[in-house]
Amino acid sequence: MSTATISSPVSMSKSATTTCDALLRELQKMWDEIGESETERDRMLLQLEQECLDIYRRKVERSKKYKAELQRSLADFEAEIARLTSALGERVSVPRYEKMNGNIKYQISVISPTLESLRLKRQERVKEISELEFQIAVISAEIAGTDNVLDPSGIQVDEVDLTNKKLGELKSHLRELQFEKNLRLQKVSGHVSAIHGLSVVMSLDFKKIMAKIHPSFVDTVGQSKSISNDVLARLTSEMNSLKQEKQQRLLQAQNYGRTLVELWSLMDTPVEEQNKFNHVTHLITSTVDEVASPGSLSVDVIEQAEVEIERLNVLKVSKMKELVFKRQSELEEIYKAVHMDLDIDKARRLLITLIESGTADLSDLLSSMDDQIATAKEEAQSRKDILDKVEKWKHASEEENWLDEYERDENRYSAGRGVHKNLKRAEKARILVSKIPVLVESLTSKVKAWELERGMPFLYNKAPLLRTLEEFVVSRQAKEEDKRRSREHKKLQDQIATEQEALFGSKPKKPLGQSTNTNTMASTPNSRRVATPARFGVSGGNGGRDSVKVGSVIPINYVALAKEDR
Repeated sequence: MSTATISSPVSMSKSATTTCDALLRELQKMWDEIGESETERDRMLLQLEQECLDIYRRKVERSKKYKAELQRSLADFEAEIARLTSALGERVSVPRYEKMNGNIKYQISVISPTLESLRLKRQERVKEISELEFQIAVISAEIAGTDNVLDPSGIQVDEVDLTNKKLGELKSHLRELQFEKNLRLQKVSGHVSAIHGLSVVMSLDFKKIMAKIHPSFVDTVGQSKSISNDVLARLTSEMNSLKQEKQQRLLQAQNYGRTLVELWSLMDTPVEEQNKFNHVTHLITSTVDEVASPGSLSVDVIEQAEVEIERLNVLKVSKMKELVFKRQSELEEIYKAVHMDLDIDKARRLLITLIESGTADLSDLLSSMDDQIATAKEEAQSRKDILDKVEKWKHASEEENWLDEYERDENRYSAGRGVHKNLKRAEKARILVSKIPVLVESLTSKVKAWELERGMPFLYNKAPLLRTLEEFVVSRQAKEEDKRRSREHKKLQDQIATEQEALFGSKPKKPLGQSTNTNTMASTPNSRRVATPARFGVSGGNGGRDSVKVGSVIPINYVALAKEDR
């Protein structure tokens, strides 16, 4: 091998060629100095060339191997990117090396940031999904009622599907579970509050009740309340059971309250003693939902009411007779006040016979008497209007009798004490008497309507009032006829006296106190109205015409008064 061939390798760089040439020259110089033969020199140069080729060959092999590794890495990177983009559900534009002008390392340097970004996203997505699945597992366990403690590290995430869709589904599922949990918590809270309220009203041990349902409802620090189906069912059952118990206790308390009120009413129990059981009697009109006071339906309250009822029942028998006769007296007073017929002696004898015989239930007897009193009050109320008019009629009749006596008094106008008062009363009496026909007619009409409505006669002091009114009308007509005849007789006397005076020139003297005022008063318009009750069919005959002839002279001391209402 020639020296030129060795000294000009194609692949050598310029500096390497220069160095090799210098070393070759130095080696030839040394060979020259040594005196090496050409053959030895060729052998040694051939050996050097072989060694160089071996070095190049090893370098080439290592380079090929490194290139293959880089290519595998690039392929692995691309495959990993493909897997991550598929798992994450994201599209990433990855340039392939065949389409690039750069070398493999350049391709790797371009792909590596994309891969690192995808790996970071995968890590974050796995963490997020793991947290979601852990929360889902925890809530699911709470709903299922399992007591197992979950470990977050035990959650296995399927990294094949890390897409946003999967993440959204997990979030949606978690929201549904959280909503379900909140609903259950609200139900649990509502049931617990209801049970607590019922326990307070009935004085029950709330903690003991809740401990039987589930230990988590007892005050335990850091322990959440169970929301499982089983616990909810137990809470609902316990709440319904307590509501039923409350309803039963309320009904019992209301029955006791009504019994107490009845006994108090029967026995006239003092208000002070009644006030001791106001907490029982106020429940009579209460509904189940309105009863919320602590201990208002406790066993002690109901037992106290029961004991009081037993005590009052013992006292009731001893007071029942007194109450019966008290009711009888009240009934008698009602009948007496409205002039109704009642045989008092017979009624009392009948009561005594019933009580002493022991055949009558005193409670029923008392209830019957209460009904009679109510009926009597109703009957009295229906008679009130008629009785008011009867009183007016009686008063008017009394005034009429007084007026008759007053007008028969010859000395009524004589000077003296009380004359002026009598004149005023007489004028009022005349006005009142003038209303008697209308008052009697109205009263008769009302009595007839009352009797027609009830189908029974209206009794006043054991006598039919209608018959009494008819007798009064007949009597009054007879009285008016007597008055008319008296006036005619007096008129005749006055005519005779006048004729005698014309014949003999003098007039017979009248007794002291009798003057022309008497005739004047007898012929006043008021006296004519009193004497003529036309509404009852009584005719004044010629008296009206005769009184016109006599004339109507109003006396000096006449007092005009306003008419009273009917």
